Amino acid sequence: MSVAATGFFDGLHLGHKQVIGELCALASKLGESSKVITFWPHPRSVLQQEAYNLRLLTSLDEKRQMLLSMGVDSVEVLEFTKSFSMLSTEEFVRDYLVAKYGVKHLVIGYDHKIGHNVKELQSQMIATCNSCKVEVIRVEEFLLNGAPISSTKIRKALSVGDVEGAAELLGYNYSLKGAVVSGNRLGRTIGFPTANLHLYDPLKVIPARGVYVVGVELGIERYKGICNIGVRPTVGDSNALSIETHILNFEEDIYGLDLKIDFIRRLRDEQRFESLEQLKQQLQRDKEAANDFFANFATL
Repeated sequence: MSVAATGFFDGLHLGHKQVIGELCALASKLGESSKVITFWPHPRSVLQQEAYNLRLLTSLDEKRQMLLSMGVDSVEVLEFTKSFSMLSTEEFVRDYLVAKYGVKHLVIGYDHKIGHNVKELQSQMIATCNSCKVEVIRVEEFLLNGAPISSTKIRKALSVGDVEGAAELLGYNYSLKGAVVSGNRLGRTIGFPTANLHLYDPLKVIPARGVYVVGVELGIERYKGICNIGVRPTVGDSNALSIETHILNFEEDIYGLDLKIDFIRRLRDEQRFESLEQLKQQLQRDKEAANDFFANFATL
């Protein structure tokens, strides 16, 4: 038998972590395994029009690794389809939670519902679970500074470049991962070589255009850097979005390697300069601002 929680858990923010914490604590107390049953792709991408606009805070692999690092024993992924979305609460509990996964106890968030008939009261859903011999443990709403947390709120913060606000809601700095690919190498000619990032997951939320103070993870090493997200208006010849990171005090060739960048603070908007010299001068100011920030406020 197992103790389970269900949901999409995009971002695994502080509200989600309260549910997962209760899940792991209860499983430990009962001597049972803890299990998270999640879905892929996102239900909105299957059920709503213009779903191609949806961007996520965590890839499936990131979510799985985060859950396991939080102490969850296993993560099960169900394919979310239109036919799957039509399952009633009773069908999902009976055929999946009980028959497939052996769930005896279900931990839910304060407003969480399961099944096609989600418009019913949560108390009705709990009664349905109980009738299927599944005990429901409801976790109270998590409030930060008196306000609830949601993945939607975090996506909105990132969309305007508020990476510090997003981090406060997530409980960690938002990150992007990818491979370093070759660019036009212009940055090297003005003393600011950059790592051009090709994202592993194109569905991830990309913060608003601008320049950011970032932490850089390269293998097992951690570095400090500044990252520009934008179309390079001074030197670019297209509207293609690029994610370029200048690693402070670093000169090695890292093309083809894996890179992770953690967004810590937004420095400024993306700007167009009249000359490369003006761009170079601004990049030097950005570098000094990043160094000052790390010296006074942040550690990696």
